Amino acid sequence: MGFTRAELEAFRDASVPDLIGPGLALLFVGINPGLWTAATQTHFAHPGNRFYPALEMAGIIDRPIDRAAGFSEADREHLISRRVGITNLVNRATARASELNRAELRDGAARLARLVGTIHPQVVAIAGVTAYRTAFGRPKAQLGPQDEEISGAAVWVVPNPSGLNAHETTASLAEWYGKAARAAGVV
Repeated sequence: MGFTRAELEAFRDASVPDLIGPGLALLFVGINPGLWTAATQTHFAHPGNRFYPALEMAGIIDRPIDRAAGFSEADREHLISRRVGITNLVNRATARASELNRAELRDGAARLARLVGTIHPQVVAIAGVTAYRTAFGRPKAQLGPQDEEISGAAVWVVPNPSGLNAHETTASLAEWYGKAARAAGVV
């Protein structure tokens, strides 16, 4: 499945529903949906995104997910059965996260706190240290577990899996995601 630039642009500002099921233990939080994600209604869907290969390498999921084609119902059920959920800080599709403003990220942090207070995961893993610093007003935050909680859930900041984050590899992403998953009791 492929899209032209014009087809993708039609999804600018679209939203993507959260992937949340019963017994959620680990909630991954992206910055915002990309245009491919909005087009497929599948989180982290761009073909160059390493999120699902890293989840599989970390043992969080036990089979490949073809993100570029969009989730199948079996893919959704597999993630939910593994007690993994996915949401975004800002639910507005853009070509790049840099198109978001500070106010949107801060509002996203407040929305995330409300969501976490409702669904009660063990761990919230925010994928992107720069977005975390801005959204939560923590300019010196580093990757890893944080000293604060969000609505009772432990907070981990993990690397963003976008291909634009070139200094991370699928293996290094898997290491970080695995640590957060162990903290949540998922693996």
